[in-house]
Order: sequence, then C-alpha cells, then structure tokens
Amino acid sequence: MIRCVAIDDEPLALTVLKEYISETPALKLLATCTDAIVAREFLKIQQTDLLFLDIQMPDISGIQLFESLSVKPIVIFTTAYSEFAVKGFDLEAIDYLVKPISFDRFMLAIDKVIKKFEPTVQSINYTDEFIIIKSEHQLINISCQDICYIEGLDDYVKIHLKNAIRPVLSLITLKGILEKLPNGRFLRVHRSYIVPVRLIHSIHNRQVSLGFIDIPIGDTYIKAVQTWLMQH
Repeated sequence: MIRCVAIDDEPLALTVLKEYISETPALKLLATCTDAIVAREFLKIQQTDLLFLDIQMPDISGIQLFESLSVKPIVIFTTAYSEFAVKGFDLEAIDYLVKPISFDRFMLAIDKVIKKFEPTVQSINYTDEFIIIKSEHQLINISCQDICYIEGLDDYVKIHLKNAIRPVLSLITLKGILEKLPNGRFLRVHRSYIVPVRLIHSIHNRQVSLGFIDIPIGDTYIKAVQTWLMQH
C-alpha cells in the first residue's frame, strides 16, 4: 500500500482528505497534522510515500516544508489559491488540488500516483493474491480467491465474484486485467472470458465447466487450453 501523510492547518480540509483516503484501498494513512513544524519532525523518522500538503500554513508554508525535507516523498499540493500551482509544479509535484476538492478530482491525482508505484502495486497483487481495480470512480481490492470468472465487454470487464449481488464493472480490457492476475492462476479460454484454473471442473465439447456455468472455448485459445491440460 502507498503510505501517505496529510498536512493542513484547516481541520475540515483534513477531514475531507481522511474520508477520501479511507475510500481508496491503495492508500494507507499514516498520520494527519495541522502543524507544519511538527509534521516535518514526523517525516524525518517515518518513511512516507505520498504527501498531501497544504501550501498556505502559519510559521512555514507547505512549499518551504517540502523544500526542507532531505528525503522527498511524492507530493500533491492542496490550496484554495490556484495561483500557487506554478510554484508547486516547479517542485515536481505530481498534482495540485484546489479546494474544495471533489472526490473525482482526488481520484485523478491518485491515478497518477498509482502509475508511479505501478511495479510495487503489481508485486503486491502477485504476492498477496489480490488486485486493485478502478470501478465507479473508486479503487477497490478484489481477492483473487473470490473471482468466479471474468467476462469481457469491449473495453469493459465484468468481474463475477463469489457471494456478490452483482459483478464489478471496470473500464479495462481482458488483456489488461490478465496482466494484473497471478501467473498460472487464471486462464483465458475465449476472447470474452477468463476463468480461474482452480474452479475448472471439466473440459468437454469445446467448453470449460466450472460446475455452476459452462464457458465456451474460442478457436484462438484451444492451444492454450490444451497446453494447460498437458501440464495438469
């Protein structure tokens, strides 16, 4: 997970950020702070990946605080004054959020952060057997053990989950989601379907039976299925 700290002298602004962070599984909130000097001392001893940093604060500004750090995390500057944006980007801020911050705009910034950490996120996906998927303007964790099968619909996928009322819909291709899944645990059997190999009950008549549903095997994927059969 991406470890973050939120620093703002306005408690209400911190409350908003805390709520948004709590709804984003890719983020882990380490601390919030209303005092820039106290925050600087905390950052000296606590390894942090991402800062949400207000620019206008008493004593020292967010920019001065950031410039004083010997180890600089990725930073998203927040402020009510858009004229500070140029200075923020001079410091190579990954994004700049103008208050009041909407959740959609927050998520656009977080998408940039996640891309920066993409190798780490993929490592977590493989080791801990979950994937992080964007669905309906939020990031959600999905346990690979809960996936029954995945259905492709053009640029979207439906992730059918165990004990779920409805599938998770995400704007991603089947190829894209297959790259996120643990190697050897899932098999693409059709241009529109990926199945978890642990649920394969039988294969017959150009269909993969999962016990609760039969999935067709596409012409392009016959060899992949045959290879899997020879290995098992």
